Amino acid sequence: MRSLSAALFALAFLSSTAFAEDLVKTGFIKKTHKNKDGTESPYVVFVPHDYDGKKEFPIILFLHGAGETKGGTKEPVEVGIGPAIKTREKTSPFIVVFPQSEKRTWSASSDDGKRAIAILDTTMKELKVDAKRQYLTGLSMGGYGTWSAAAEYPNRWAAIAPICGGGDPKDAEKIKSIPCWAFHGDEDEPVSVMRSREMIDALKAAGGEPRYTEYKWVGHDSWDPAYATNQLYEWMLKQSKT
Repeated sequence: MRSLSAALFALAFLSSTAFAEDLVKTGFIKKTHKNKDGTESPYVVFVPHDYDGKKEFPIILFLHGAGETKGGTKEPVEVGIGPAIKTREKTSPFIVVFPQSEKRTWSASSDDGKRAIAILDTTMKELKVDAKRQYLTGLSMGGYGTWSAAAEYPNRWAAIAPICGGGDPKDAEKIKSIPCWAFHGDEDEPVSVMRSREMIDALKAAGGEPRYTEYKWVGHDSWDPAYATNQLYEWMLKQSKT
């Protein structure tokens, strides 16, 4: 009788342990977003390896470039911040959301742009997130999307980091108070470096204090050195909504 009780106790313990582990999945997790029209859109969420569902974690929304649009040769996690996270996967303190564009745009008013925010909102409901530390970043097409989403939701972001993209200088007044660190290569041909320069100048003229890193002799792939910059993540962690 005792052996049977012991066996049942052990089984219950193992089951509860397995259940608890199943609740806290970490690393790069593939997920699916259900759209209002009944279709489904895949996305990925990176959950820090020390995530336990108890303390709140900062969160990054990453907007990929045109090449990672649905049907492209690479997935959103394969270019930009994804590879940078993989090099520091065991210690990265951020939850990172990777939506995928389906119509080759991240304009805040587009279906893709709205879906990205909806996926971010879903992630914040499913995981323990510090709502005061929401960060927005993207490269190329996603850099444009970063400027666009910043202007559309200026009170949401603790900081933004647009890379080799461009925005509307007329939006500077709306986003001047958002901590910003922009990056661009001075030999970028697909997206002229002037697009970042004009946004930084507009922010400064509006009274903002943006940071700007311009890489000499670097072309369009300025996202590689940008996302490899440890100081970028240290800077993000220091930014928080009041």
